[in-house]
Amino acid sequence: MAPLPSKAALKDELVRLLTAQLDVAERAQRAAREGATHEEAKPENDKDTRGLEQSYLARGQALRVEELRAELGLVQGLPVKDLGDDAPVALGAVVTVEDDAATSVYFLAPAGGGAKLAGGRVQVVTPKSPLGQALLGKREGDSCDVRLAGRVRELTVTRVA
Repeated sequence: MAPLPSKAALKDELVRLLTAQLDVAERAQRAAREGATHEEAKPENDKDTRGLEQSYLARGQALRVEELRAELGLVQGLPVKDLGDDAPVALGAVVTVEDDAATSVYFLAPAGGGAKLAGGRVQVVTPKSPLGQALLGKREGDSCDVRLAGRVRELTVTRVA
């Protein structure tokens, strides 16, 4: 198996992924806004709510765009540094864990949870997620229990980088 990319490469990949999501969301917001203000969106009678529905959609899209911009800023500002020996899991860490079934690698980032990086070999987790919360502060050799996919799994941290 090829070695994992550096933390800087993982961060760059996550930034590109979030930037692409932001681009899609901005286009969807523009389309919804145009739909809400289009001539055909004007109500034909008091029961016609197409324009109102379009305006709700446009507002929701605008909120999502702002959320993505904030998330992108958090990831762009994430310091990429090497953790020393026996360092605890913290934001920006690449953590390798083992359980009974497999070995998994996680990148602890402030946003982008669930994203797959490095060709699917690294999954992004955030400190807000149950897995991220369980891993925070753990050190190499530590174990933790976490409920994933409806069952409790015991994970052992085998590497913190």
